[in-house]
Amino acid sequence: MATSHPIAVPDRSGAVLGLTIGAALVTIALTAVAFWLSYEALHDLATGHHLAGARAWAWPATLDSFIVVGELLVLRASLLRRLDLLAMVLVAVGSAGSIILNVVSVGAGVDATTQVVAAVPPVAALLAYTALMRQIYRALTAAEQPAGPRPGARETAAPAPVAAPLTAVTAPALPPMPAAPPALPPAYADQRCAVIRPLYADGYRPGTTTMRTALTTAGYLGPDGRPLSDALIRGTLRAEVERLEPVLATYPAEQALRAAA
Repeated sequence: MATSHPIAVPDRSGAVLGLTIGAALVTIALTAVAFWLSYEALHDLATGHHLAGARAWAWPATLDSFIVVGELLVLRASLLRRLDLLAMVLVAVGSAGSIILNVVSVGAGVDATTQVVAAVPPVAALLAYTALMRQIYRALTAAEQPAGPRPGARETAAPAPVAAPLTAVTAPALPPMPAAPPALPPAYADQRCAVIRPLYADGYRPGTTTMRTALTTAGYLGPDGRPLSDALIRGTLRAEVERLEPVLATYPAEQALRAAA
């Protein structure tokens, strides 16, 4: 049987980090240039509409700030696993306004190419800033996730679950056995009680048939030579035994014990 070996995976983390940093720097530069071009066009538009000096420079910020603030709020909502509709509205309003006003700034009656050139800076600024926010989001979420196994590395198979031992099938529980009776029974006025008393040694209260059989075997019969009556056996002899030892009356009945067995 051939032995398998883990596949060696080259460590490219350094190259990945370098490309990530390079992409981030290019994105920042592109964002800055695109915002600058768009800002200049909006400044020229403000200057041509009765705004001068500091006001002409401040006016474009009131529009481009919608994009910046909206993107930051979208990033915040993404980190919190939420959906911020207001942030999306800010980005949409700021982007649409910036694109429209950049096209308007070139004046009426110009060809389509001139309008496209005017629309490129705000569109590029929006796309570049969105890409920058996405890189920041990935960097922040990657720091929160635990490091997993490298791609291509062999995974150790999880041990097979150990089957639970089978539970033995138990027989139905018998009625609780009372305490063992005393070894020496008390003295009885009627000696026939001494024949019934040993029958409790099996842990149950003897029935009429069992007591009659024991009495007949011991030679105790009625005046007519027939076995003793049920009333005498239960009401007199067994009652006398249980009167002297009340605990015997709490024993389970002989019929119930045998039925459970």
